[in-house]
Amino acid sequence: MTVQISEPVGDALSEAADDFAQRILTWYDRAARVLPWRIAPGDRSVPDPYRVWMAEIMLQQTTVAAVSGYFMRFTERWPTVADLADAADADVMAAWAGLGYYARARNLLACARAIMDTHGGRFPDSEAALRALPGIGDYTAASVAAIAFGRRAVVIDANIERVIARHRLITTPLPMAKREIRAALAPLVPDDRSGDFAQALMDLGATICTPRGPACAICPLMADCAARGRADIDRLPVKPPKKAKPHRHGLAYWIERDEQVWLVRRPGKGMLGGMRALPGGDWSDVCPRESAIASVDHGFTHFDLTLALVRREAPPKVPGAAAEGQWWPISDLDAAGLPTLYRKLVDKMLEKRA
Repeated sequence: MTVQISEPVGDALSEAADDFAQRILTWYDRAARVLPWRIAPGDRSVPDPYRVWMAEIMLQQTTVAAVSGYFMRFTERWPTVADLADAADADVMAAWAGLGYYARARNLLACARAIMDTHGGRFPDSEAALRALPGIGDYTAASVAAIAFGRRAVVIDANIERVIARHRLITTPLPMAKREIRAALAPLVPDDRSGDFAQALMDLGATICTPRGPACAICPLMADCAARGRADIDRLPVKPPKKAKPHRHGLAYWIERDEQVWLVRRPGKGMLGGMRALPGGDWSDVCPRESAIASVDHGFTHFDLTLALVRREAPPKVPGAAAEGQWWPISDLDAAGLPTLYRKLVDKMLEKRA
């Protein structure tokens, strides 16, 4: 009788993981997106951790299209982490204006200064040491470790989350599914080219395994994707029901004199902290009764806001107020670095003045 010896389960799993990595890396070698912060596959240049980190911070909750211009301007103005650490807070916040989530800009500065003060101007190359820096969480630490330093790390952004949830048909709703997605992805990460592997999955999710109508027919993972052909593929990963966001109201004041407008700097902590803005009161659930000359609606992560613009004749007579504000030339408002909320209000006012 012939005895058949079965292949060990561990070897089979290892081969499957190697095959998965090989398919995605082969695809990446010919289809990688060209991005200003990326070293192209096959390029022997050494990744600059500063540029990798800068891109990852900017890309949090923001699109590649929105980030590219900001990344180029930042790295031209502050080409090294030492340059950024020496920059004035106001200059960095102004340069960040329009990119949103302004706490990231404050953390950017804090992290650059910590690298100079604690690490002698060199980025640490381990996930643990990177996580200890201001503004760097699990995802960013893993991404920088893998892409900049070639460390084997499990990198999971929204695109990778979607690819793995579909490939393994993980139907548990987010955020509970995150643990299952990580457990499924961890064994697939190769020891070599882990940074390219992560970027390949990001590109796959951004260009082929898209949220709606994925192009399964040209996907390198289609052969064993458990969600391929399912009518409900677009709903993966399953998201929890959206909670209704509260709606708040606020006032901003247009105070004009000699072709200049009065601007203030918002408190360093809190919403839009440290940014120049039009003066105004607190935001609340109560709709103001004052007659507005313009208004805008703006969405934040946890609430929506309607901000109304009211004309005033002079800055408020409050002790210290003069020191907290300044007259800014209306013709040069582009240089003020106003956050998007106030920029939208200013644009409406300028249309009325035209």
